[in-house]
Amino acid sequence: MRRREVGLILSCEHAGNRVPPAYRSLFRGRDAVLKSHRGWDPGAYDLARAIGIATRAPLSANMVTRLLVECNRSIDHPQLFSEFTRDLDTAEHLRLLATIYHPHRRAVDVAVRRALRRHKRVVHIGVHTFTPMLNGRRRTADVGLLYDPHRRFEVEVADALAARLRAEAPKLRIRRNYPYRGWTDGLTTTLRGRFSAARYAGIEIEINQGLLRKPAVWKEVRRALADSVERLR
Repeated sequence: MRRREVGLILSCEHAGNRVPPAYRSLFRGRDAVLKSHRGWDPGAYDLARAIGIATRAPLSANMVTRLLVECNRSIDHPQLFSEFTRDLDTAEHLRLLATIYHPHRRAVDVAVRRALRRHKRVVHIGVHTFTPMLNGRRRTADVGLLYDPHRRFEVEVADALAARLRAEAPKLRIRRNYPYRGWTDGLTTTLRGRFSAARYAGIEIEINQGLLRKPAVWKEVRRALADSVERLR
C-alpha cells in the first residue's frame, strides 16, 4: 500500500454511556449496567482519539449508550434494541433511530465517500473494547483484529497492522477475528455491501478492557496502535 493512496477514517460506535434526559427514567437505579461493558466500550473513545490525533483522520463517535439503540447492528437485527427499549412503541423506536442510530451511521458513510473522492482506497477502523470475562470464560487476547478474510484488501490491511503491532509491542497477544468474527453483522458489514472490496477495507480493532487497569501498559498500547494505524497509509 503506497503512501497517500490510502485514506483513513475512524469510528467508535460505543464511545460513551450517556443517556439523553428524555430516557433517563428507563435507567433509574440501573447505574451499574450503564457503567458495565453492556452500556458502552470503556477505553474505546480514548483509543480512537489517540489514533485520530496521530493520524489526523476524521473520527465519528457515538456517545450515547448502546442500551438505547445499538449502532453496530443492522436495522432488522434482533439486538438493535435492548431490554430497556425493546417494548417502547413504534414512535419511540423511530425517534431513537432518527436521533442516534441514523446520524452516526450516516456520518461514517459520508466520511468513507469523502475519503474515496480523495484517495484510491480507504481503510475504515472501527474502535471497540471487550470485557476480559464473558459468561464465565476468560478471553485469551489483548488485541483482536476483525475483518472479512474473503476480501483481499482487508486481509492485506490486517496483515500489515498485525505485523506492525508485533514490532511495536511484541508482548501483546494479537488474534484475528477474535473475540468476534469480522464478517458477522455490524457497521463494517453494512458498508462492505455499499463499497467495492478493492477500495474499502473495514477493520474493527477490539481491545481487552483488562489493559485499562494497568495505566502504563494502556498508555503504551494506545501509542503502539496509533503508530501502527498511521503506518497503513
